[in-house]
Amino acid sequence: MFKGMVLAGALALGLGSNAAFAQQPAEADPVSAAFTAAMPAMKHGPARIALRDQATLDLPEGFVFIPQREAGVILDSMGNSVDDQLVGMIVAPESGGFSVIDYIPSGYIEDEEAKDWKVDEMLDGIKEGTEQQNEVRKERGLPEMEIVDWVEKPRYDAASHRLVWSLSSRHRGAAPGEDQGINYNTYALGREGYINLNLVTSMADIEKEKPAAQKLLAGIQYNDGKRYSDFNPSTDKVAEYGIAALVGGVAAKKLGLLAMIGVFLAKAWKLVLIGVVALGAFFRKLTGRGDQA
Repeated sequence: MFKGMVLAGALALGLGSNAAFAQQPAEADPVSAAFTAAMPAMKHGPARIALRDQATLDLPEGFVFIPQREAGVILDSMGNSVDDQLVGMIVAPESGGFSVIDYIPSGYIEDEEAKDWKVDEMLDGIKEGTEQQNEVRKERGLPEMEIVDWVEKPRYDAASHRLVWSLSSRHRGAAPGEDQGINYNTYALGREGYINLNLVTSMADIEKEKPAAQKLLAGIQYNDGKRYSDFNPSTDKVAEYGIAALVGGVAAKKLGLLAMIGVFLAKAWKLVLIGVVALGAFFRKLTGRGDQA
């Protein structure tokens, strides 16, 4: 799972950056260079993508999958660390956001507590975790963040073993009306762990992005023997935490799932800020679809 990433409003960081970014050569900064280098490895939908030895993803037409190694370089170029739980990234050239896929071999996640969500307590826990992470951000010279509210309260489908939740955030002290960053989390539980598909976008785009995120989630199918229903209580490992921790406890500790695009400004690099909207425009340019936007 990629760690140390900070939630930020994509448009708050990237407002006005589209025109400036379009004027830059592809090699002008580490992010665009990383995307350019990843192009030979990109897989265009429709395609069936293997997610480790656990599952497959039916990648729809218009979406592009970037494998683990290349995705790791891209995320690193954004100022974020990654680990071996990263599976890859998905970008839709016609979209303003991108998604990161992780597989977490946690063991079987018990889901009984989903019947009694205490979403207010979950939100308080995440806010507390954000305050703790703000100490790290200050040490790294990054802006402090604050959680605003649920964009979508935790919703679990016990039949398909799918979990969805979403939060909005902003820079502390942001001006009124400044766009908020959105982290739209979807999970598919399996026998040995879970797949997390995390969409990074903005409040302005979240409603139009939700159907795509949900379509990707529905396209994840676990392999025979790896499904949630294949769990054997006599032999299989049970996770140390239940499903609520995927929203509260674990999420509060790993706000790397809440991505920041504008880390370069904090590092004083002379780079064009790449907001999510600018990133989508750049990707359309790279894939030769700029005239189809």
